[in-house]
Amino acid sequence: MARKVSEQPEVQSSDRLLSARRPSELVILVAIAAGIVVCYLLAVPFLPALTWALVLAIMFHPLHRRIAKDLPFPDIAAAAAVAIAAFVVVVPLTLVAERLVNEAASGAQIIAEALRTGGWREAIANYPRIGLVLLWMESQLDLAGLAGNAAALLTNFSASLVRRSVVQIIDVVLTFYFLFYFLRDGREALNVLKDYFPLRSSEMDRLFFRVSETVHAIVFGTFAVAIVQGTLGGLMFWLLGLPSPLLWGLAMGLLAMVPVLGAFIIWIPAALSLALTGEWGKALILTAWGAGVVATVDNLLYPIFVGDRLKLHTVVTFMSMIGGVIVFGPAGLVIGPVTFTVTLLLLDIWCTHHRESGRSPPPPL
Repeated sequence: MARKVSEQPEVQSSDRLLSARRPSELVILVAIAAGIVVCYLLAVPFLPALTWALVLAIMFHPLHRRIAKDLPFPDIAAAAAVAIAAFVVVVPLTLVAERLVNEAASGAQIIAEALRTGGWREAIANYPRIGLVLLWMESQLDLAGLAGNAAALLTNFSASLVRRSVVQIIDVVLTFYFLFYFLRDGREALNVLKDYFPLRSSEMDRLFFRVSETVHAIVFGTFAVAIVQGTLGGLMFWLLGLPSPLLWGLAMGLLAMVPVLGAFIIWIPAALSLALTGEWGKALILTAWGAGVVATVDNLLYPIFVGDRLKLHTVVTFMSMIGGVIVFGPAGLVIGPVTFTVTLLLLDIWCTHHRESGRSPPPPL
């Protein structure tokens, strides 16, 4: 009896301790939630740079690993890998973009001159209905003035291609700044994530593998579709006898890799130029090829290529990519599919835990 009496105060003290601990734990949880929200808001401006740095880190990780074997200094190895990545990615894109803008400015000037001199009227003399439509558009929209303004804008843009956009320069610098630390401290960061996530080490390795696989699939699908589109577009330019088919094919391939933009930025002005010079047959062929083949290849092949490698349905892949671009901008091309694949993997792990514990997982909401 004395023993039961002595145990009762201990039980009461433990209950008081638990009741006192619960409010403090609630305060900590609220503080953690508020901190997560604030951290998210602070990280949003850097989200594009962080996303592309993660993509480059995954793609250039094998190269960095080889360099790190020969260089015992982690800082030097990471800096060397970043320098190679910058040379491979930034230099070709800058050179091609500058040449592309120069050519586009020249094309806009040619179109503006054709509209200003009225030479296009002779080209449509045999097509009175089309001529009436174009004459009405000219009177209402001042096509020559619009084309002239476009030519001047493109010329100025070409002259200051790099200097004009301070924000883009900052994003590029931040991307390679983050890339340096992703390469140098990537393994330590993954170990920290393993400590904080309530998953087994094997499950975290599976999660990391799925993220890496998703990024590789996106890059592979983007390059594969861009090569197909650039090849098809350049081939048609060559068959129609248009100038610089190799350059324009390369330009269409590069534009195909940019969300929202596409190869149509090249072939639509080219078709318009052909129409204004009286080559209606070539203009119609180029328009039909661009709209019916090049654009269709983009919409059909990309979800198939990426979806097969991600082991996701084509519709889910399409939604994740397009929805990601709408919500997050160009970086959403990576964020969307990664979010889908990680979420589905976590759901699979959650169901596996319930099966192992002998319980059936609760039905979805």
